[in-house]
Amino acid sequence: MSKAIIIGGGVIGLFTAYYLNKSGWEVDVLEQGDLSDNCSFGNAGMITPSHFVPLASPGMVEQGIRWMFNSKSPFYVKPSLNRELISWGLKFVKSATKKHAERSAGGLRDISLLSKGLYHEFEKDTAIDFGLADKGILLLFKTPKVEEEERHLVEKATNLGLDAQYLTAEECRKLQPEIELDILGAVHYHCDAHMYPNKLMAGLVKYLEASGVRIHRHTEVVKINHDSNKVTSVSTKDKDFTGDAFVVAGGAWSPAIARLAGLNVPLMPGKGYSFTVHNPVKKMTIPSILCEARVAVTPMNGSIRFGGTMEVGKINNKVNMNRVKGIVESVPKYFPDFKLAVPGQKDIWFGFRPCSPDGLPYIGLSDKYKNLAIATGHAMIGLSLAPATGKLIAEAFNEEKASVNTGLFAPGRYQ
Repeated sequence: MSKAIIIGGGVIGLFTAYYLNKSGWEVDVLEQGDLSDNCSFGNAGMITPSHFVPLASPGMVEQGIRWMFNSKSPFYVKPSLNRELISWGLKFVKSATKKHAERSAGGLRDISLLSKGLYHEFEKDTAIDFGLADKGILLLFKTPKVEEEERHLVEKATNLGLDAQYLTAEECRKLQPEIELDILGAVHYHCDAHMYPNKLMAGLVKYLEASGVRIHRHTEVVKINHDSNKVTSVSTKDKDFTGDAFVVAGGAWSPAIARLAGLNVPLMPGKGYSFTVHNPVKKMTIPSILCEARVAVTPMNGSIRFGGTMEVGKINNKVNMNRVKGIVESVPKYFPDFKLAVPGQKDIWFGFRPCSPDGLPYIGLSDKYKNLAIATGHAMIGLSLAPATGKLIAEAFNEEKASVNTGLFAPGRYQ
């Protein structure tokens, strides 16, 4: 039996373990933490074929510069002389073009639709209840400028074969009549879905361990050993792990891991925040994205999770309360009934999204080592793309035809 070593126990690493184990591999997952606080636990739980526009897209540079002067803004790049940040920023600016966005749309659509289908297969295969619901996602907007942008995106989505519908404010109110709305209109992406990520992660870990996958917590990789064009083992402080195939799936920590093998995988961590309101004043059934505020609102297990912001900079454990206040203050502008209190620091979750400079994930085999794969860089859509990413990595190691074209996601594109 062939053996795979996966570095990283986030949702990407765990789904890679799931598909490798399912196809007959012996699997070890090496996780530097205890699996309780990675980026997958606190996110908005959205599965989003609607997100076919990469983060690096036209207008983001100009918008980002404006937002830098607002401490409560949705997107912020902390000015720094950090060499990695400067290099990442230059690549981001180069990628933020109409041509890049158009070239990326079909590939992002294909991998997202694949992933959504795989979530349904996974639910049936494992019988894990993680609140998977096909109710779509509502993109709510308040201004004519954003309405024009969203109408344009609906047209693009329809041309890509995605199920999307423009709604007037009144049509939107009829979907959830108990909830008061103050909006100009909305787009209902019927192609999207949502879940409860906390239940997904707990269920997935339990299922994998019951299936024979060995998950090693508090196990940090400090060295990657290789012989010519093949990785032979990885070393932790206490032990060497040998295998036939290796996967770097360390989220925002992936660049440092990849450097152990002499690889350049440009990423910057994008800190996001979320908090969950239990027993909300009004029940919500359809998740929403507040367009101007860039805030996600998701019903989960009888509660509602609010999340947002993208704070690009070094990894740090500081909670920027102004970012959290920005989320809190934006919600009643769309949902007047939701008068939220600023949560205490202990009730605020934060995590680091791994952001590539072109807004596309890295998925596939390394050009340098024939048995080393990279699976990271998914930014805000890691949970959404996790099953597809895991399946594509398994297909690569099993020398099977890829379920979708992975050319856009080649991990060696910045080597």
